[in-house]
Amino acid sequence: MGASESTPSQEFDKPWRETPWDKKEHLETNLRELKLSDSNVKYIRILLAGEVGAGKSSFINSVNNIFQKRITTEALADSVSGTSFTRTYRTYYIRNGQSVLPFVFNDIMGLECGESQGADPEDIVKSLEGLLKEGYKFNPTDSAKNDSFRSETSPEDLTYCLVYVIAADKISMMNDEIFKKIRYIRQKASSLEIPQAVIMTRVDEACPCVQKNLRKIYTSKKIKEKMQQCSNSVGVPMSHIFPVKNYHEEIDTQNDMDVLILRALAQIVHIADDLLNRKKSDSEK
Repeated sequence: MGASESTPSQEFDKPWRETPWDKKEHLETNLRELKLSDSNVKYIRILLAGEVGAGKSSFINSVNNIFQKRITTEALADSVSGTSFTRTYRTYYIRNGQSVLPFVFNDIMGLECGESQGADPEDIVKSLEGLLKEGYKFNPTDSAKNDSFRSETSPEDLTYCLVYVIAADKISMMNDEIFKKIRYIRQKASSLEIPQAVIMTRVDEACPCVQKNLRKIYTSKKIKEKMQQCSNSVGVPMSHIFPVKNYHEEIDTQNDMDVLILRALAQIVHIADDLLNRKKSDSEK
């Protein structure tokens, strides 16, 4: 094949988003030392939603891995069954030595096609409002009748950021029914003024050059194309979409994986804290 017949480059000449690959410790320290806008609130709640198998539980574990400096399995993940492994509403705290960091995650049952399959969008809306009790059992066929919801909420029960977890290598194959559920949840979250973001997982499965070298994530045309697909399908701006590689087969933590996760986490925590700050300001008026 002659030079004129070669395929177009799969990469941009330079990264279109800067990444501080050599500043992992700085990113980690900033999150360890984070002070929330409202000192009366112990932590801000981040809700993860997405299709079955997208990597919600794995993302929680990946964050925990960084702060524990070892591979953890706090949130049980399943890569085999094809149905949601998360059946119970549970809060995940990220430990910092003997204390916990001022942000927590909630993992919910994965979204699936069909009205009686996977998480019921109404359950997710109740979670956004802080109405789901710890230990709530997800039951897609019976959620509307369930009366085990809170009648009153505290600031810690509320969701301060809704994060959609979407697999980069699966987005073009995702059923429109899943996107309809996501758009419904997004509409409800927007009416509650809850900020939203996307964690785009499995970037190594979506692009061969990123699989070889994670630092090519923002020079990869394929990854940017997948991010644009996420933005168009879900309605979240590109600035709030963060591609990462979750821990899956590794037995030790790795700098470049950690930096991408920490960068995404920092942005999500800050936009969540912005909402907390607005709520505090409104209450003082």
